[in-house]
Amino acid sequence: MTAWLQLACLWLLAALIMSLGWLWQRKHANAGIVDVLWAAGVGSGTVLLALLGAGAASSRLALAILGGLWGARLAAHLWKRVRGEPEDGRYQHLRTHWHGSQSRFFLFFQFQALLIVLFSLPFLAVARNPRGFSPWLLVGIAIWLLSVIGESIADRQLARFRADPAHRGQTCRDGLWRYSRHPNYFFEWIHWFAYVGLAIGSPIAWLAWAGPLVMYVFLRWISGIPYTETQALRSRGDDYRAYQRSTSMLIPWFPKRSDP
Repeated sequence: MTAWLQLACLWLLAALIMSLGWLWQRKHANAGIVDVLWAAGVGSGTVLLALLGAGAASSRLALAILGGLWGARLAAHLWKRVRGEPEDGRYQHLRTHWHGSQSRFFLFFQFQALLIVLFSLPFLAVARNPRGFSPWLLVGIAIWLLSVIGESIADRQLARFRADPAHRGQTCRDGLWRYSRHPNYFFEWIHWFAYVGLAIGSPIAWLAWAGPLVMYVFLRWISGIPYTETQALRSRGDDYRAYQRSTSMLIPWFPKRSDP
């Protein structure tokens, strides 16, 4: 099966999943389900492309296990938030801005299906890697472990902070959040370098760089940090402005002294 046909199969599956997700959000008025389905869809893409690939068994097995576990962990984490909290402020803003238009939400969900395909391009490179066990495979696994452990710690620290009613309207500065305003996004970005390592030796290894490059663009300028910080400024105001002045945006670094 050609690479184009593999991506077409993935797109059809993603489009179906996102259509069902759109129906769910229409019933529950919570578009946060799109994040859950995106994570699950990308994770499923690793397994599908690993099964359809023609590379070495060790490379494809590592891809399926690492990508599948990453997607399952992130989807489960996001589902807990969607199930137990009101709709995220970003989607509430879109709902207001679009006057509740379900046609626009449907197009938004289908756009996420296309993004699943876009973010699955690195997996094609890994699935076609003819090189079996190599030091680069171990490097990819090490990067994956570092990123998933780091993101899990950041998620738990934020969840623990938000669970305390005394922290309502305040900004989390605990643990990793003292050194980065978005440590979860940072480790999510690092995660994509794992597939660069797994793809070394593939005839299309260059394609694996699409992961960290595209993810950085989306996090930095499109759907990650801009939306999250706009909502944080709405809900936390001056406290978050002080946090912006003292704390690195993405890459962890020592905090600056806040202005008096």
